[in-house]
Amino acid sequence: MRKAGFCAVAGSGMSALAQVLKAQGCEVYGSDRSFDQGKEGKIKKALSDIGIKICPQDGSMLDNDLEVLYTSTAVESTIPDVKRALEKNIPVKRRSDLLAEVFASYPKGIAIGGTSGKSTLTAMVGYILDKAGLKPTVINGAGMQNYKDMPGIANVILNKGDICVIEADESDGSIEKYTPYISVVNNISLDHKSLEELEVLFGDFAARAKFGAVLNADCKHTIKLLNKHPNTVTFAIDNPKADFYFEDIKATDDGTNYNFKGKNYHLNLIGRFNVANAAAAVAVCSMSSVEATKACEILQGFAGTKRRLEVLGKSNNITVIDDFAHNPDKVAASMSALKAYKGRLLIMFQPHGFAPMRLMGKEIIESFAKYMDNDDILMMPEIYFSGGTVNRDISSRDLIDYAIRLQKQAYFFEKRDDLEKHLLKIVHEGDRVVLMGARDNSITDMGYRILEKIK
Repeated sequence: MRKAGFCAVAGSGMSALAQVLKAQGCEVYGSDRSFDQGKEGKIKKALSDIGIKICPQDGSMLDNDLEVLYTSTAVESTIPDVKRALEKNIPVKRRSDLLAEVFASYPKGIAIGGTSGKSTLTAMVGYILDKAGLKPTVINGAGMQNYKDMPGIANVILNKGDICVIEADESDGSIEKYTPYISVVNNISLDHKSLEELEVLFGDFAARAKFGAVLNADCKHTIKLLNKHPNTVTFAIDNPKADFYFEDIKATDDGTNYNFKGKNYHLNLIGRFNVANAAAAVAVCSMSSVEATKACEILQGFAGTKRRLEVLGKSNNITVIDDFAHNPDKVAASMSALKAYKGRLLIMFQPHGFAPMRLMGKEIIESFAKYMDNDDILMMPEIYFSGGTVNRDISSRDLIDYAIRLQKQAYFFEKRDDLEKHLLKIVHEGDRVVLMGARDNSITDMGYRILEKIK
């Protein structure tokens, strides 16, 4: 391919693939309405710095003799770039189509699936394989902290080996497009689809693997897939019968310790769920010729991923934490990890999408309530809306009312600015401010503003 355009290039999945094509010698163009609104300046600069040409999202990008325009699922056909492409008979393809093409070009493709933990697990596997000298290409949905000083955005590792590791998304059904060498199902829980739909999707995904499958033996839905592939290994932190069983998990001041086969290891991340991710990563890499104890040793240098319980900073004994949690399991996992440490939690949860909140809003609140102490406070602005036609028959106010019925301290704010002002009024020494929500990088900006104001 000689020239390609990316509409909504600021998105984590789109920016990763734009960088992959650029590294392959393609002339790459990109547009994003957030750039036009003066937002996401860091992403815009990072992409520009590696030679990706940024255009306004007004259709003008299509005047550059593009061979194809790639869009995310969030992009509507009414957007000027898409309309112009159709007028000029330029093919419009989905991000997942390109990811499937890139993935299929590698002899050993490792696809990381599951409703939670995909980005962290993808980063862990890529880091182990990279440090073991296997030269993987990694295409992730989040920034990888070990690679943050490299040019571009750290959601890719660009190498020239025969392995490609990707985060395989099930929310839009695109997971069906991948035929991996190794299929990984980290877990199955309520998210964008029903559990029944997810079990079918992930079952087919595991069965398609050319070499083998890796499954979570602690997940009752995942373990149902055990007979889908003849070459299957399991991992667990609760089930000692698993092939890769990590035990004696203990929270430390700077992460978590665990035991594997009689030896203790340290992980620079908090939470039992991250030890489960580590067990999965070691299981995957053992299928890729990296000895298990060597993989554990390498993981001790793993620095984590962006917006996954990421500590943005500390000031006046107040810690500000940024987290991507947005479904019941992710919220429960993050809350469980946070409650292993002292300090009141001031939680801002930004719900994303009216349909997801109708599907799982109540369960999300229950996940918060399960771990909240009497002095913890949950605050929510209105549901995040990125545009388009949608049925707004649910509000964050409904979710907050439910939290109050569960006898938790909870407050609704029409605007996030008002929430931020209230949070700054009530925060005090020893608190942990936790900002949660998906797909909205302005949450991170809010965290850094709060840090500045509490100095």
